[in-house]
Amino acid sequence: MSTTKYTPRLADKYTKDVIPALMKKFGYKTVMQAPKLTKICLNRGVNGAVADKKLVDIAVEELSNITGQKAISTSSKKDISNFKLRKNMPIGAKVTLRGVKMYEFLDRFVSVSLPRVRDFKGVNDKAFDGRGNYTLGITEQIIFPEIDIDKVNKITGMDITFVTTANTNEEAFELLKELGMPFKNIKK
Repeated sequence: MSTTKYTPRLADKYTKDVIPALMKKFGYKTVMQAPKLTKICLNRGVNGAVADKKLVDIAVEELSNITGQKAISTSSKKDISNFKLRKNMPIGAKVTLRGVKMYEFLDRFVSVSLPRVRDFKGVNDKAFDGRGNYTLGITEQIIFPEIDIDKVNKITGMDITFVTTANTNEEAFELLKELGMPFKNIKK
C-alpha cells in the first residue's frame, strides 16, 4: 500500500509554475518571498431571514454543498429597529476554506462555475483592497454545479474573498492571474 499524499492540481501548479513566474516578474530572492493564497472566505447575507428562520438553514446547507465543508450561520451584531432586527439573530452564512479544500474550491470555481455565468467576460480587476486581498460578488448561487436548480426557492448571491500574503495589489493580481482567475482587462 502506497502512502502518497494527495495534493490538489492548483497546489502543484502553484509550486511548479506560479512561484517561478512571480519570482521572475518581481525579482524575489527566495521562494518564501512569493505571495501565496492563505484562505478563501465565502459570505452570504440572507434577505428575509428576520421573518423566516429556515432561510438561514437553507443558506448554510447550500454553502456547505458548494464548498464541501460545514458552513456556519452568522448573527447580527446590534439591534436595528427599521429592519425589525434584534441582536444575535441569524442573518447569514459563512465558510472559510484553507489548504486542500481551498485549492479544490478555487479549481472548481475558475474552471466550472465562472464559465456558467451568463454573458461572462471576466471578473473585475479593480476589486483589490490595497493589502493584497481580492473580493468578488456572485449574483446567483446556481452557477455552482453542486446546487440542484429544482430545489432552489430563491436566487441569491454571495461574496467570495481571496486572502493572500501579497503586500500590494499588483502582486495579488499576478498571483490570482497565474492561478487561473479570468480577469477582464489583462494587459500583455
